[in-house]
Amino acid sequence: MQQVFRLMAGDSGPTQEIRLLETAPTDEQLLDAYSQAVITASEKVSPSVVNIEVHHQPRHRRPTDPGRPREMRGNGSGFVFTPDGFILTNSHVVHEATKIEVALSDGRRFQADLIGNDPDTDLAVVRIDAPNLVSASLGDSQAIRTGQLVIAIGNPYGFQFTVTAGVVSALGRSLRSTSGRLIDDVIQTDAALNPGNSGGPLVTTRGEVIGVNTAVILPAQGICFAIGINTAKFVAGRLIKDGKIRRGYIGVGGQTVPLPRRLIRYHQLPVETGILVVTVEPNSPAQHAGLVEGDVIVGFAGRPVAGIDDLHRLLAEEQLGVQSTLTVLRRADRIELEIVAEESKAKTEEG
Repeated sequence: MQQVFRLMAGDSGPTQEIRLLETAPTDEQLLDAYSQAVITASEKVSPSVVNIEVHHQPRHRRPTDPGRPREMRGNGSGFVFTPDGFILTNSHVVHEATKIEVALSDGRRFQADLIGNDPDTDLAVVRIDAPNLVSASLGDSQAIRTGQLVIAIGNPYGFQFTVTAGVVSALGRSLRSTSGRLIDDVIQTDAALNPGNSGGPLVTTRGEVIGVNTAVILPAQGICFAIGINTAKFVAGRLIKDGKIRRGYIGVGGQTVPLPRRLIRYHQLPVETGILVVTVEPNSPAQHAGLVEGDVIVGFAGRPVAGIDDLHRLLAEEQLGVQSTLTVLRRADRIELEIVAEESKAKTEEG
């Protein structure tokens, strides 16, 4: 391909043409550039990646049962995100661990302390007391785009510091945590993940961590998920400060149900489903507010509620101790109740 530039010598002078020949990069050059991007990113982040070995006591073990091991072990990944030894990993990697050991990329091993654990987002923070740590650079998960090249680093099946590459397959996914709540803004990628990758970083070609690798869909191939680093930053900060994430609780058990069309039209509701209240816990905020079994929740704090997951999202920490409006359908009537959420102690299908 040629580009032509004309140089004007003056009003009366001749016009000169300069032709520059452009050559498209070869396939080899493109592959070399791809390889170099992966190499550069992995070399930058790998010193921050750790192998986490956890020890568990077997459940329901009888002292007289010689067939069961006294202790079980598991492995996962994590990465140092502060120079003073804070490490981010998955909740399911360290949950209920009796002992946590961390191996660095330089071969050093340290015992780690669990700082905080949040099963609702499958994130946890542990800490080691070690000198000369290399902390990973955290990026912005809101700035990435579908199709963008990403690199996953971890310890699948105990093979330490394994690097895989792929692209961002989709953004804004939701993933169900072990506690039953939805994790929002999850990144889908086809960078290969396997057991042991959990808790490792998902990074850009600039070596910035934009996700925490957490799950794969089996037996599908190339459908893997990472929790966005923006979520991880918020959760890690609260875990370091308080050791846990405080969430709102109102004390109802319910299920998502469709709403009758006539009620949607009559009350001009922005949702087509709501939460049918199945149980109301005694002495709970819901009972104090006057909520009864058979009510259908369709709004909270001025926001529409189409189901259990919407209510979980809205019962954020800032709602604790704050009087909010609960919009309810009671038979054919629409009523509003004043409710004050308490700190969460509920599981799965409760709010």
